[in-house]
Amino acid sequence: MELVLSLGIGILTGSGVWLLLRPRTYQVIIGLALLSYAVNLFIFSMGRLKVNAPPVLPGAAEIDPATFADPVPQALVLTAIVIGLGLTVYLIMLLYRIILDSKTIDTEKLFQPEPDDE
Repeated sequence: MELVLSLGIGILTGSGVWLLLRPRTYQVIIGLALLSYAVNLFIFSMGRLKVNAPPVLPGAAEIDPATFADPVPQALVLTAIVIGLGLTVYLIMLLYRIILDSKTIDTEKLFQPEPDDE
């Protein structure tokens, strides 16, 4: 299970970095989203991969940390998912406005000065 999760995180990270280096702005946005998914999986895996375990054990007796799941990484990932979704929607709307204004999504053409029409 840990190997599959590690490979998934590695593939998401590699794909995200590769898309960040592409010349089109839409690919950069998708690369940022993939990187955020990889970070979310990494944070989630730091809470130990535990199946069918309660997040918090009741009572004041001696608690063995191996018997429960850590709720803090789960809460962090849920918050990061909401923030990442909002950021992705904002970036897509920003890209839409760039397309309307400049008629291109190529990052190299966006920053070139326009020739004077005389």
